Order: sequence, then structure tokens, then C-alpha cells
Amino acid sequence: MTGALLNQFHKTFKESSLFHRYIALQHIVPLLEKHASHFDIKIVGHSVLGQPIYVIFVGTGGQKILMWSQMHGNESTTTKAIFDLCNLFAESIHVNIQQILNSCTVAIIPILNPDGAEAYIRLNANDVDLNRDAQDLSQPESEVLRTFFDDFKPDYCFNLHGQRTIFSTGNSGLPATVSFLAPAQDENCTVTDNRKKAMEIIAVMNTILQAQIPGQVGVYDDTFNMNCVGDTFQSHDIPTVLFEAGHYQDDYAREETRRYIFQSILTALHYIASSKIKGDKHKAYFDIPQNKKSFYDIIIRNASLNGKVLDIGMLYKEQLINGKVEFIPTVEKIANLKGFYGHKELDADKTVVSCKNLKPIKEGAEIDIVLIKNQEIALNLQNI
Repeated sequence: MTGALLNQFHKTFKESSLFHRYIALQHIVPLLEKHASHFDIKIVGHSVLGQPIYVIFVGTGGQKILMWSQMHGNESTTTKAIFDLCNLFAESIHVNIQQILNSCTVAIIPILNPDGAEAYIRLNANDVDLNRDAQDLSQPESEVLRTFFDDFKPDYCFNLHGQRTIFSTGNSGLPATVSFLAPAQDENCTVTDNRKKAMEIIAVMNTILQAQIPGQVGVYDDTFNMNCVGDTFQSHDIPTVLFEAGHYQDDYAREETRRYIFQSILTALHYIASSKIKGDKHKAYFDIPQNKKSFYDIIIRNASLNGKVLDIGMLYKEQLINGKVEFIPTVEKIANLKGFYGHKELDADKTVVSCKNLKPIKEGAEIDIVLIKNQEIALNLQNI
């Protein structure tokens, strides 16, 4: 499928009721009800607080793909893309879509961690990271996913996540808008035949994305951790692909990234439906640069602080306030930040920088307004 066709699909079938960053069970239940006549939808378990965990079955083909989103409750971009895809699969008669539906059975868990999603936190209600619980299976959500994996017996797994704004693609100075990983399946990170299949799929998705966001696709470090779900499933010889929805310029709502995640998943599904994947086309995977932690949301360069000229690196702290995610500017690092990038940068030109009340700026401080050259500079997203 071409980028133009993928973009047209998303423009036509984007789910308008889901937007911005806060996506919880209450937002998707009406959509599950809407799609009940199109797909088989079941409750496969419950969270710590008793909220239902749903699975949506799409298609009737022999190739089985399992995907799950919001294992971390505050990583919602992939969930938005899932429901864009559901609209597409429910309504489109395009030959490529029908090929997917006829060749694949896709099982989608749209929110694995509904308690974390409701609170807009990474962990579950017991303060456990579900992506470090693949061996202990100490949490009900972990048991739900593992039991479904064992029963469904997928041919492929898509592990859908979101990543912070701090990541760049290598030393490029470009944000990692979408990142992938074919997780390791042993301590030596061996490039097994199984991983090669995942790598081949990633290489195909990368080709589509590079035509639209050149240089903004990365791969994660593949250090092996059997406590992670992707590594565990890969170790069971099921080709597993990690998707990470990252930052696109000025897109803190992650609506542009949502489009690229939609395209990536759809490209992967079509490739599985239309190809005999052997892993022999995996080498292009290694051309994708590795993610690096090179970004701050804001860098104030050349600030005079206590007689020294330093840089101020700030990150937006995400907080759920009255049902909406707000971004709170917070001082992360005061140092010489040469080699780091800001999504937005200001130059103090070696003048004193202070808080609005003239107090000195310190690491950890939440600051909405700074004084630069005696001018008030608002740091919230509406102004910066």
C-alpha cells in the first residue's frame, strides 16, 4: 500500500470521538458497542479494580495476530489508532482491506490496563509495571494476557506502547516519532530466524514511514529482559514487534503520531496477509538508527545563573486534571547541555534567568513563567 492510500484511509476512518492523550475505558465502551455488529467482542478478564478487559476479533483468516495496547495506562496513542483501524475494517470494501480480513484473524486488546488508563498512570492499581511481570504473572492483567496468548496461539504479536519526548533517532537531532523493536529472545540477543521475521516486518513499515517522516524512525536497545512481555513471547518463537508512539514536532496531543501508528499497523497487517515471511529480507532493519535520550521539551540556552553560564533543560510533566492531561513545565537539568536538543529553544544571551517572582531557578521546580532580559516568557504549550 502507498503512503497516499494509507493517508486517505486515515482521513476517512479516523475515530473522531477519541482525541488528545486521555483515553480510558469510558471512552471506548461506546465504540465497542458500535462495533458489536461488525466484530466478535468479548470480555477476557478483569483488572485489579474489577474493570473488564476486552478483546476485539477482526477477520477470519488463518494468520493469527495478537495486539494489545495501554499495557501502560498513560500510553494511549496506539489505542486511538486501533479504533481508527476498526472503523476501516468495519466499513471499507477496498481490495487490500478485504485481503487482510480474509487472510488474518486479528485479536486486539484495546486497553490491557484499564485502572492505569483511568488514573493516567503507567502502572496498574497495585503499582506494578505489567511489562515487567511476564514471568511472575503476579497481576490479574498479566494473567489475562498470558492466558489469552496461550489459548489464541498467535503467529505474530504486536506490543503497542508510547514513548516520551526525550528520544531522538541516533544523533540526528530529530525526534523519534515512531520506534520499533524486534525484541531479543536470549541473553546474547541472537538474531534468530524468529527475530528475522519481526525485523522484516519492521523494515517494510520503515520504508513507508521514511517517505513521510524521513529520519524520524528509530529502534530500541534490544537488551534482553525475560520479565518483559515482548522478550517472553519472542522466546516462545512467536515473531513479536514492539511499536512505540513518540513525538512529532509540536504534536503533544499525539494526533500526527497516531496517523503514523495507524499506517504502520495497517502496513504490517497487509504485509502478513500478502507475503510469505521468511525473514530473508530483514537486513534493512539494521539501517534504522537506535533511539537516544537527546531531547528536552524546552532548553533555555546561555542562562546566567549564580555567576555561571549554563543551560536549563525542561520537560513537561503530564498530569490528569479534571479529566484532561495538562503539561506542567518542570526543570529537569541545569548544566552545559551541548549535545542535547530542545523541541523548543530560547537563548538568554548570557543574561540572568529567574522565576517570575525573581527567585532562582532550581532543578525539580515547576515554572510556568520565566524572566529573560526582564521580559516574561510563558512556558506552557499555548505560548512556547
